[in-house]
Amino acid sequence: MSPASLSVVPDRITVRVPAKVNLYLGVGPLRDDGYHELTTVFQALSLHDDVTVSRSAELQVVTRGDGAADVPADASNLAMRAAELLADWAGVPASADIAIDKTIPVAGGMAGGSADGAGALVALARLWDIDIDRESLAELAADLGSDVPFALHGGTALGTGRGEKLMPILSRGECHWVLALAKQGLSTPTVFRELDRLRENRSNGGELDGDAETGGPDELLQALTSGDPTTIAPLLRNDLQPAALSLAPALRRTLRAGLDAGALNGIVSGSGPTCAFLCADEVDAVNVAAELSGAGVARAVRTASGPVPGARIIDAD
Repeated sequence: MSPASLSVVPDRITVRVPAKVNLYLGVGPLRDDGYHELTTVFQALSLHDDVTVSRSAELQVVTRGDGAADVPADASNLAMRAAELLADWAGVPASADIAIDKTIPVAGGMAGGSADGAGALVALARLWDIDIDRESLAELAADLGSDVPFALHGGTALGTGRGEKLMPILSRGECHWVLALAKQGLSTPTVFRELDRLRENRSNGGELDGDAETGGPDELLQALTSGDPTTIAPLLRNDLQPAALSLAPALRRTLRAGLDAGALNGIVSGSGPTCAFLCADEVDAVNVAAELSGAGVARAVRTASGPVPGARIIDAD
């Protein structure tokens, strides 16, 4: 057999996939399909998970790292679901060992599970030598969940529909973030249900704390082209934040501590409970992180920057 006829498909592949933060998250009414209409601006962050796949006679997943004990190893795991979906699409056996090394917080509102699903799609398409274009891969990603296509895409993007319809947007410069990780997670469906409850209460004469009536993300999109964090910071918005604060009131103290430490602004990330603080630069981010670490308002504190690329192969052998 000549060298040219030997397989060049590696036996082990590692894909790095980023966390996300929602710079803007506008939540519309509940749709007939059970999802809410969303308008969101995603940014991919340097905080990441690594998904490694290798050849095996069966399909199994193991998770290591922070929060690994809370990640399911059955068919509800998005990496496992990604493998089954891709195998069915390509007509190949769903067999591989999937190892997930986590640094993205579990149930933290930063799309850690979605990232793992996207990472598995990219890694397994290479491992199984599947000829699939990026558009088809994104369609499969959308079947897995609303945030999975963005984990493939990375960068900064405008998401509509339930968040899966993406349009890249220009974002100059680099944003520096401090992430305060909460002691306990929040379930995304639970947070959406709480938002619906709070809005129903408001429609009956109650008040919805923090749910300011503002327009769309046009001002934010323009600010991102400037690359000036002081212009971006006041335009951060998350319609899910009142629901997250209702379910986890201690997050109010975390948000206040971040601002007191010198952050330009802070929001609950996605459905929470991670709080994300935008800082003026890398030095300020390190200082804010140090202050927050000493304030005792979070389980752990991390710094990150964005935007970064989406799921990409970093090792293959």
